[in-house]
Amino acid sequence: MKFVQTNKAPAAIGPYSQAVVANGMVFTSGQIALTPDGVMLENDIVIQTKQVLQNLEAVLEEAGASMQSVIKTTIFLASMDDFATVNEIYAAAFGSHKPVRSTVAVKTLPKNALVEIDAVALVK
Repeated sequence: MKFVQTNKAPAAIGPYSQAVVANGMVFTSGQIALTPDGVMLENDIVIQTKQVLQNLEAVLEEAGASMQSVIKTTIFLASMDDFATVNEIYAAAFGSHKPVRSTVAVKTLPKNALVEIDAVALVK
């Protein structure tokens, strides 16, 4: 088992790792709209979703994976009213690659984020 840490994504804000590689797979922690230096972005679903996906991509790359090797994602939304907007940005980030996905509405996310995404991917 290998613990993953990159400065291209925000550090974990609790007692956990950005990701763990095990048995040829990487399991990421949920990413929220913190910049790599730890600043929470404004309360805008478009801006936050783009940052979350950038963070996710940076963690995956550090682990030896990519967006194209993602098997499954989970999206946590503070409001299902944002589903269509997040879906559009998510689709652009993954292109023709379509991993399986779950999307759930939650009452509150860390730092009052609007969206959080985690992933499971194959390591190259």
